[in-house]
Amino acid sequence: MMNSHESKAVIAINNVSKSYHMADEAFYALKNVDLSIHKNEYVAITGPSGSGKSTLMNILGCLDNPSDGEYWLDDQNVASQSEAELAEIRNYGVGFIFQSFNLLPRASVLQNVMQPLIYRLMPNSERKKLALDALKRVGLSDKVKNLPNQLSGGQRQRVAIARALVTNPAIILGDEPTGNLDSKTTRDIMDLFDELHDQGHTIILVTHEADIADHCRRVVRLVDGEIESDIENHKEAQHA
Repeated sequence: MMNSHESKAVIAINNVSKSYHMADEAFYALKNVDLSIHKNEYVAITGPSGSGKSTLMNILGCLDNPSDGEYWLDDQNVASQSEAELAEIRNYGVGFIFQSFNLLPRASVLQNVMQPLIYRLMPNSERKKLALDALKRVGLSDKVKNLPNQLSGGQRQRVAIARALVTNPAIILGDEPTGNLDSKTTRDIMDLFDELHDQGHTIILVTHEADIADHCRRVVRLVDGEIESDIENHKEAQHA
């Protein structure tokens, strides 16, 4: 595993726990987790149902705070931030890609990709340029006026990836990003993630699919809220 002194850690989680109280008992979804992820790493977070991977994803994505411990994202301690502060960090620091795409159904492809920039103080023309650049990177320059329901599942996921890229975030976080796609489209989307990694992006994919995890360069496996293994994957990614 990469030593923390070899490159800059974009993410540093120190002794993080997440507990929920039910009746008089505390249930721990995460227990004393330590994890560092460095710039341009390509990481899968995996594990069985109930292992804590969704809880960890919510913390990594600044959707939730840990109960204990520290979370440093791009040199900022976000573990105890307010909801308003977390929302701003999400907008600038994290690019989300969801299994269900989460596109606005009545907005065009271009409008969907521009959406994360709406709260930034920049001219509309600049937002449009950034969105067009992001769509070009995912091969959808010819679909800017289309609505989501006029696209295939793979194209909709490419729109979601462009939306994640448009803010130039510290990390790209995918939650089961190929879960709704057929096998050929899954390969195409994973090829795109490979390209983004080659371009220098830090990518974290939360998945229960072994072939998706095997595609990544590092695999962190959670069991019962703890990291069971954290290994470098030296296999060459398989391309169909």
